[in-house]
Amino acid sequence: MRIREKREKLYRRRMRVRAKVKGTSKAPRLSVYRSLKHIYTQIINDEKGVTLISASDREADGDIKIRKKSKGKKQIIATRHRYARSLEDLQTESNQSSRGLTLAFAVGKLVAEKALKKRIKRVVFDRGGRVYHGQIKAVAEGARAGGLKF
Repeated sequence: MRIREKREKLYRRRMRVRAKVKGTSKAPRLSVYRSLKHIYTQIINDEKGVTLISASDREADGDIKIRKKSKGKKQIIATRHRYARSLEDLQTESNQSSRGLTLAFAVGKLVAEKALKKRIKRVVFDRGGRVYHGQIKAVAEGARAGGLKF
């Protein structure tokens, strides 16, 4: 499959999801965008066309630090990351993919924290045409753990 075809299919899926999921003032839309390097979330009121809250893994990266050991293995060093599931999870996860899941979960908790400060408790989830799996699922679980209701 060509890159152009993949992008077109993703666009079609995104538009199909957006046709079904609308954000209102009572339940705004939690939109997730995943690029190759980062993950971004926004809480959007579609009635007014306004972004209420945004968060990304750049903000949530907080206390996670990666350093190389002498044998070339990467190890995550953490001082109790405030959005992580637990300290043990951070210390045991050593490859990039699980680090991405941890950061996605942290982004979900961060956006939930910001939403609760603005008194937003209920949202509708827009996965952006992606499959509800991996980082997209981790963002949703983090938002639920942070106190948002879908």
